[in-house]
Amino acid sequence: MNRKTFLLLFLIGIVAFSCGRKEEQKSTKTIGVSLLTRAHVFYKDLEEGLRTEAAKDGYELIVTAGEFDLGKQSAQIEDFITRKVDAIIVCPVDSRGIGPAIRKANEAKIPVFTADIASQEGDVVCHVASDNVAGGRLAGEYLAKLLNGKGNVAIIDQPTVTSVLDRVQGFKEAIAKFPDIKIVADVNGEGVRDRAMQAASDVLQAHPDLQGIFGINDDSALGSLDAVQQFHREGVNIIGYDAIPPAADAIMKGTALKADVIQYPKKIGETTVAKIKEYFSGTSLPKVVPVEVGIVDKEALQKTAAK
Repeated sequence: MNRKTFLLLFLIGIVAFSCGRKEEQKSTKTIGVSLLTRAHVFYKDLEEGLRTEAAKDGYELIVTAGEFDLGKQSAQIEDFITRKVDAIIVCPVDSRGIGPAIRKANEAKIPVFTADIASQEGDVVCHVASDNVAGGRLAGEYLAKLLNGKGNVAIIDQPTVTSVLDRVQGFKEAIAKFPDIKIVADVNGEGVRDRAMQAASDVLQAHPDLQGIFGINDDSALGSLDAVQQFHREGVNIIGYDAIPPAADAIMKGTALKADVIQYPKKIGETTVAKIKEYFSGTSLPKVVPVEVGIVDKEALQKTAAK
């Protein structure tokens, strides 16, 4: 082989390798993610699920969070559009307010998926979330059992979020089966502990005969617990939602927080990325994919701890 032939083959090899590298880079899918928050244990677990599943297929994740700020989350989605990601996952800060940002992604032909919280506007390929109506029913049934089917109860709500609307719907359906239980207040605690504490405090002062509280997430339940303890109120039973470690600890200690609906956020994250993979392969997806929920109390947590 002469020198010219060798150099020609060498250059062809370099070009072929470079093209192969470009094709390899091009084949890697990029997914933009905007979580509700990264401060909450639930969303940390959900993010872990997203990353675990994405790693299996070599997908690149760009993970951000709206941190309860609609403007910030909308800007994050617009940035994903500018970066021409292959798919977007959103856990909306505001189920209706996020609509315009999702529609911009629709116009850019970027598929949008929602996890945990649904959007009420825009075209979403698939929504993956806990079966929140079923979870709300579990909470209502458990509270009714604690109250022996009678008493006054309140809901510490967050009505701007679809998953919460589903939980409250399920809770009210369960309570409706007990005519001697009355929902005397349904107030917005905004899903964060300090505001939930203030909302629960107002309810406790307005209703001295309150026997039960449903907190739509654990920040709401723990804020309610703070209020109950601050007012030294006996006989108030609280049911939470999420079963994060601080709530589980409060249940184990025998406080007014008696039980929690448990979700599986890691599974929600894994399932969302798995559905995106199916979409990339051309599979037709259902609009909603529910993930199972359960309920835990002190007895259940003790059994888990003993294993």
